[in-house]
Amino acid sequence: MRSLERHRDVGAYALGVLDEADAFRFEDHLMECPECAVHVTEFGPATRQLLLYRRATPRSVHPMAQPGPRLLDRLLGEVANRQRADRRRWLYAVAASVVFAVAGPGIAIMASGDTDRTQQVTATDERSGVWAQVTSENTVWGSQIELKVKDGAGPRACHLVAVADDGTEETLTNWNVPEHDARESTMMGASTFHPDQIDKYELRTTDGLHLVTLDAP
Repeated sequence: MRSLERHRDVGAYALGVLDEADAFRFEDHLMECPECAVHVTEFGPATRQLLLYRRATPRSVHPMAQPGPRLLDRLLGEVANRQRADRRRWLYAVAASVVFAVAGPGIAIMASGDTDRTQQVTATDERSGVWAQVTSENTVWGSQIELKVKDGAGPRACHLVAVADDGTEETLTNWNVPEHDARESTMMGASTFHPDQIDKYELRTTDGLHLVTLDAP
């Protein structure tokens, strides 16, 4: 496979439609191509939406079934509800910041906000030496994920995997570790799982090497 053809396989690899041999060759290419690694990460939202669609669609329903006439009204109603909820959260945040500014440190305990929606876990693997911190925020569609990593054993291509309580796995984000650079790196990702559905997080290289496991809170 020529280099240009490898670049063109980014979408197919991200969506999981390459056969095993082509996927293996693309992962070799991915370790040496930061541009493709970025593109794989960019395909994450599309992959997650397709996964959500597959999970929500009964087997008896054709994947290209036409939507009913009331679908648009339902979607518009949901968007309006979310906009109202977002506006309420914004107003609460503004009010809290005003109170905090007026009252000073004495009111700090009241400024904790919606902390029950956010979870954080940190771990270091003694064998690999990799340190990682995962912060997850519960959302209506799953979880928003922030990953911080310190890994001085690059260069290598890695990904973060969420393992659900039932053993189902989902890749949340991908990145390339620079050569011998142990500085902290931060990546953003997302999951269709809610935080309370996730049993653990695992950092792995693209060739399957386990780096560190973080047990969900």
